Amino acid sequence: MPPVSPDVAPIRSRLLAWYDAHARALAWRAPPGAAGRTEPYRVWLSEVMLQQTTTAHATPYFLNFTARWPTVSDLAAAEDAEVMAAWAGLGYYARARNLLACARAVARDHGGVFPDTEAALLALPGVGAYTAAAVAAIAFDRSANVVDGNVERVMARLFALETPLPAARPELKRLAARFVTDHRPGDWAQALMDLGATVCRPRSPLCGQCPIAADCAGFASGAPERFPVRARKADKPRRHGVAYVILDGQGRVALERRPDKGLLGGMLGLPTSDWSTVVEPRTPPFPGDWRDAGAVEHVFTHFALSLHVRTIQSGGRDVYQWSDPDAARAALPTVFAKALDRGLAPDLF
Repeated sequence: MPPVSPDVAPIRSRLLAWYDAHARALAWRAPPGAAGRTEPYRVWLSEVMLQQTTTAHATPYFLNFTARWPTVSDLAAAEDAEVMAAWAGLGYYARARNLLACARAVARDHGGVFPDTEAALLALPGVGAYTAAAVAAIAFDRSANVVDGNVERVMARLFALETPLPAARPELKRLAARFVTDHRPGDWAQALMDLGATVCRPRSPLCGQCPIAADCAGFASGAPERFPVRARKADKPRRHGVAYVILDGQGRVALERRPDKGLLGGMLGLPTSDWSTVVEPRTPPFPGDWRDAGAVEHVFTHFALSLHVRTIQSGGRDVYQWSDPDAARAALPTVFAKALDRGLAPDLF
């Protein structure tokens, strides 16, 4: 059990007053006091983009998406390849596939209007508990318990919770639920997230600027940065593979569409070998004067990858899509963009 049980009402009052004065100006956000009047499409899109992605990195993608596809129905009508290319660089590419599936379900089954309850939102494809709660609270001002990493950190410090993550998550969610009421639930959710992002930071928290520091057991302990306690992470397994940078006589690079299912599914990529834990010789896609361009490193959620790069100048082949290197770089996931840059290094030709 947590060592303290702070009063809910004073904490809510102080944090909401702080939010009214210090709310971040974000491209997808209405100002304090306007929760429930934000376009649900924009809330949903931003929340999907912000999963495992920083605000600074997600913002230009959000602006691009909303300029190209201003409504959920516009997005639903888009070609898969267009959306996947626009998503390139955001990572976690299953989100892009789920994004399209959800947009099409809203357009097809709900007349292009997002449902306004947490339960109905949760029934949409690719919408999990966090996203359903966030859209319900922020777009519709429903009293939903919105718990992301920022909120987990605030709660872990507020209660000095000793249970390590990830085992602590159910308890942190229960603690956060104590503070959810029918009064300004959308602003409350965003206030907690802003506090975690700007003041109750992972490292070097700014406790002197925190409106609820007087109630915080982590602050009272003298070591708030110790919370949330984290279990030691196991080392990620390493995989190895080869990416092939193939240039035709016009300087175009060969690309291929990856299978819809699996890692980077549906994305454009460079021709590549399998990625396995075994370092072994790989046979290139066709014989020729292949050159070794070194290797690039990339870390995925569940493994680290050493991707060796081999390159060749060859005639065009019908089995590939051919693209200008700059356009290819913009459309490729980060791991392949790294490999392309390595394969185009000037010292190789």
